[in-house]
Amino acid sequence: MSERSLAPTLALITALLTAYRLWVIQHLGIDLYVDEVQYWTWSQALDWGYFSKPPVIAALIAASTALLGNGLIAIKLPSLLLYPATTAVLYALGKRLYSARVGFWAGLGFMSMPLVAALGLFVSTDAPLLLCWSLALLFLLRALEREGWADWLACGAVIGVGLLSKYTMAAFLPSALLLVLIDARHRHWLARPQPWVAVLLALAILSPNLYWNWAHDFPTFRHTAEITRVGHGERGWHPGQLGEFIGAQWLSFGPLAGALLAWALARSLGLWRDRAHRTLLIFILPLLLLVSAQALTGRANGNWAAPVFVAACLLVPAVFLPRSPRWVVAGVVVNLVAAVGAYHWPDIARATGTELTARNDPYKRARGWLNLADGVGHYTAAHPEAILVAEDRELIAQLLYRLKPTQYAAWNPDGLPRDHYELTTSLADKQGRDVIYVSRKPAIPDIAARFESSETLGKVVVPIHRDFQREVHVFLLKGFKGY
Repeated sequence: MSERSLAPTLALITALLTAYRLWVIQHLGIDLYVDEVQYWTWSQALDWGYFSKPPVIAALIAASTALLGNGLIAIKLPSLLLYPATTAVLYALGKRLYSARVGFWAGLGFMSMPLVAALGLFVSTDAPLLLCWSLALLFLLRALEREGWADWLACGAVIGVGLLSKYTMAAFLPSALLLVLIDARHRHWLARPQPWVAVLLALAILSPNLYWNWAHDFPTFRHTAEITRVGHGERGWHPGQLGEFIGAQWLSFGPLAGALLAWALARSLGLWRDRAHRTLLIFILPLLLLVSAQALTGRANGNWAAPVFVAACLLVPAVFLPRSPRWVVAGVVVNLVAAVGAYHWPDIARATGTELTARNDPYKRARGWLNLADGVGHYTAAHPEAILVAEDRELIAQLLYRLKPTQYAAWNPDGLPRDHYELTTSLADKQGRDVIYVSRKPAIPDIAARFESSETLGKVVVPIHRDFQREVHVFLLKGFKGY
C-alpha cells in the first residue's frame, strides 16, 4: 500500500467501524447505562460543573440531542464521533514522529483496542479526554519545533478543554515539562513566555469550573478524593488491587497488543536513546506509574490511566513494524476478533444454545430500564402533583430520562450530597407536599415516618433473565413533615 493511500484507507476503515458500532448499539437492544442517563440529565441543565465530573460531556450531549433529539444514538453519538477524530490525530502524530505507516497502524490499533471497542458503545468522559490529550501532544510537538505563538496557544486551549472533560488531563503538564527538560534543544522554551502563557490559558479555561466548585463547596474534588481514598483510613498496601489494575491495562490494550507493549516498556532503557521513542515513553511511564502507585496504596479504576494508550498506540508499531510487522497486524486482528465476539455474544449464545444469565451477559446493566420506568410511570401519571423521589442515583437518572417529571428530588435527610441529585435538589422546603417514592426495598418505615400517611401503590417487575430481573416498589407518601 502506497503512503498516499494510507490516510484515506484509515479514514474508510474508521468510518466502517463507526457505522458498525452504530448498528451494534441498536442490534443489542440495550438501554442507556446509568452514567449515560446521568450525563443526559446534566445536559438538561448546563452548568460549569457537576458533582462527579467537569462539564464537557454534558455540553457535548446537549449539542447532539439539540440536533437529533433525545434518543439512544443521539446521546451516545459524541463518543462515537470523537474516537474516530482521535484516530486521525494519531495518524498525524505517527507521521510526524516516524512515518505515515506508523500513523496508519497507530490509528488502527486505537480504533480496535478493547478499551475503545467497549467505550465506543457508550458515551463517556474518556472520549473527549483522549482526543484532547492526543491533540495537545500534536500541538506541543509542533510548538517545540516552530517559532511563534499559534501552536502554544492551541496546546493550552486543548489542555483547558481536556481539563473540563476530565481532571486526568492535568497529568499532561508534568510529562510536557519533563519532555522540555530532558531534551537540551527544547530547554530554551523555559525562558520564553509562550509555554507559560499556554498554561495560563489552560487554567483560564478551567477557571469557571474551579469557581463552580468553590461556590458549591468543592463537590467534584471531594468526590475524587473519596473514590481515590485520599486521606482515607483504608489507604495502605493493596498488591491485589495493583495486580487487577495492571491486568486491566493489558486487557484494555488487547491480549497480544498488550504483550507487545509490555515487551517495549521492558526495553525502555534501550528505547530511551531514540528521540521519538523517548517522547512517547515520557507520555506513558509517569502517568502509568502514578496510577499504579494509587492502585497499590488505595484504589484505581482500570480507565484512570487511559491517556497512556495514546502514546502506546504509537510506540508499538514504531518499535515492531521495522522488524516484526506481522506481530502488529496480528495484534490488531486479535482485537477486532475479540470486539466482534463481544458485540455478538448474545447472538453466539443463542446460536449455541447457551442461556444468557446474570453471570454471562455483559450488557445486563443496560437492560430493562425503559420498561421499568414505564411501569413506574403508570403511578406517577395517576398522581401528577406528587414529587418523584427515588432511592438512589441510578433509579433517579433512569426515571428522569424516561418520565421527564416536572418535579423530582433526592432523599437526603443529612444534607450531605453523595451525587448530583442530592447536591441540586432538596425536599427540605417541601413540607406538606406528597411524594411518589420509588425504592428497591418492599418497606420503608424510616422514610414513611416523615410523612402524615403512607400507602404502597404497587410493585414493578421487569424480567430480564431467568436469574435476573429489575424490581422496584412504589409508595405514595402524603404530607411531608420535614427531615
